[in-house]
Amino acid sequence: MTDRFHFVRHGETEDNRRGVRCGGDRDVPLTDRGIEQARWEAERFRQSGRPCGLVIVGPLQRTAVTGAVFAETLGVPLLRRDWLRERSLGEWNGLAIDLTRPWFAAGETPPGGESEGAFAARVLDGVDELANGPAGLLARRPLLVGSKGIGRILLHRLAGRPGVELGNCEVMAFTRLSAPPGGTGWWRCDPVERPLEARAGACCPA
Repeated sequence: MTDRFHFVRHGETEDNRRGVRCGGDRDVPLTDRGIEQARWEAERFRQSGRPCGLVIVGPLQRTAVTGAVFAETLGVPLLRRDWLRERSLGEWNGLAIDLTRPWFAAGETPPGGESEGAFAARVLDGVDELANGPAGLLARRPLLVGSKGIGRILLHRLAGRPGVELGNCEVMAFTRLSAPPGGTGWWRCDPVERPLEARAGACCPA
């Protein structure tokens, strides 16, 4: 059986709507629109027939609520893993994305926040646990629910796709191409059909 998992970014938050940074040390709820996004995309995922036996979420309410909607729609258990917490952004929280984008590109660490290296290591260690741990979670074809930064690490560091930013409730499929002992292997990522709002040009980019 092919090793595979899916990843979905959470639904819209008010910070997303405003276009400001929102890290793992800033816990904000979904907007009404964000809840509806989760409902629409969870139902579309169910109708796609893609196998999924487990939903795994991070500790923040924006991912927990999105994940709960998917788990209920799919009729599968919900599991929490702290490694799916977004990168802590310290003093960069609440600042405009356009303002901070060059700081991210330069690899700077936000005052009071988490370094890029520490964040990436945390996420990749979590994937290694998922893929090679004794719990056998990957065999259940899990759907991971996280924030944009988690998706960025998965796309760049795991699948070699730098510069890709996921919209709210956008789903990606990750397939393992090889599995060297003790490693995460090489992975291919493929987009699942883009959210309805994204195809209409209305899904927020933040």
